[in-house]
Amino acid sequence: MIALTGCTTDNSLRDEHEKIADELDPTRDEGPVRDPGYEDPEANSRLGYVNYTKEQFEQDPERNRVITMNRTEMADIITRVILRHEAFDEVATLVTGEEVLIAYEKNDLLEANEAADVARKSAESIMPRHFEIYVSDNNVLIRDIESLHNSTTKDPDYDNTIEQIITEMKKSPQGRDD
Repeated sequence: MIALTGCTTDNSLRDEHEKIADELDPTRDEGPVRDPGYEDPEANSRLGYVNYTKEQFEQDPERNRVITMNRTEMADIITRVILRHEAFDEVATLVTGEEVLIAYEKNDLLEANEAADVARKSAESIMPRHFEIYVSDNNVLIRDIESLHNSTTKDPDYDNTIEQIITEMKKSPQGRDD
């Protein structure tokens, strides 16, 4: 009976991990939600432009809307940029309000410091400068980051968990600070 309970727990953990992996699968949302060129092939080549006068802005009913960043989309972009480099086999990225945490598994094409530099510079090229960026080739941290994928900044253990992960990440090369 105890062995069956143990197997059930292992199967439950495996099922939960597979469910999370499916939720986080970057290919599952293909189509109009993920690809701006899906219905409009020229969407990816258009320039972005806006121009308001102060008067127009003051009259805009949305002028007081909160400006937000889609953290999941930013994490997705960073991960995809890093994976374009042939030295990376798996990358997990978490974007918070202040930090970017990147854990990766690399192959032997790059030394540890070079891989850290590629990961860091990829994130720096995408994120605003005020974000602190932490990287690690400790692939155990991939699962730690994954465990936070449904978290919010209001979760009770959020700050403590993030700090623990950052402490572990700092044990890995962080790339050059240019």
